[in-house]
Amino acid sequence: MTCSPRGDGSAGPHLSRRRFGQFAALGLAAATGTGALGLAPPAAAAGDDAQAHYDRARRLAGNDPVLRAIAAALTPGVEFPRSPTRPAPLMLFDNLAFLSAGWVSAMAVLTRDGIVLIDALTSPEEAENVIVQGLRTLGARPETIEYVVATHGHGDHIGGAQYLADRYGTRVLMTPADWDLVARTRPDHAPERDLDITDGQRLTLGGTTIRLHCTPGHTPGTVSPVLPVRTGRELHTAMLWGGANPPETLPELRTYLASLRTFRHRTRRAGADVELSNHPNDHGLQRAEQLRADPTGPNPFVLGRRRTDRYLAVMEAMLRGRIADAS
Repeated sequence: MTCSPRGDGSAGPHLSRRRFGQFAALGLAAATGTGALGLAPPAAAAGDDAQAHYDRARRLAGNDPVLRAIAAALTPGVEFPRSPTRPAPLMLFDNLAFLSAGWVSAMAVLTRDGIVLIDALTSPEEAENVIVQGLRTLGARPETIEYVVATHGHGDHIGGAQYLADRYGTRVLMTPADWDLVARTRPDHAPERDLDITDGQRLTLGGTTIRLHCTPGHTPGTVSPVLPVRTGRELHTAMLWGGANPPETLPELRTYLASLRTFRHRTRRAGADVELSNHPNDHGLQRAEQLRADPTGPNPFVLGRRRTDRYLAVMEAMLRGRIADAS
């Protein structure tokens, strides 16, 4: 079973925590609808030039450090970046906390009725030392973590989820495809199966609604969130691509690219102007330190709509190159 993007961007009703739990208990979908954008890419043509795609990506990136970073991270043979240091917790926006172990990060969405955590790092120890202690350092209350949204079922994103569920009663959300992946692969500290994510679902807590889009490819059920963030009276829309590292096989690469193209369409419609990542492949750690050093200056995570879209365009060109290489 895979997580198939619907493509139309529609979703079911906004769900409170209570109603969401009721729907899950009844085994009902939290969102319904059909339709498709017809965005699945064709197979690479014979003689398709991979280098031409890579060159196009680098032209699109120009001298932009964020776009150059993602192009570099997606270059075949380049080792996925790992930071040797653990940055201090940081408020990226008034309602969004950055909780990082260095090479992998979680985001905490703060609402008036509690916290939605996007990913839960690698282990119970990281959940306690990075997430729980980090939230306390920032003046937030970890005992109000209502949900963990797992972008996918790899151990570095779900390892702390059961710890939070046991300690605070936090509910854990993942797509059915990746719950099945977890059951097959049994990564360390995997959470017990809990709530399912459906494509395009809206998760609402404390007046804040997060849209959860299926973007399979990195795993069969990867999810990429779109969420509102704010600084003072400035309102923005953030997107987080949930599966940073591309797969290796040609069918999986094609699925990954189709997901990326659909997600790009959806982020355009949502007016996304902020880019986030759960791995340091996007100049994110450097931007966090820039923000920490100058909290009253321009927020480096606000790219603007055109630049955010160009970020995804760079990703698309790099993926087309990788498909041409693999064909």
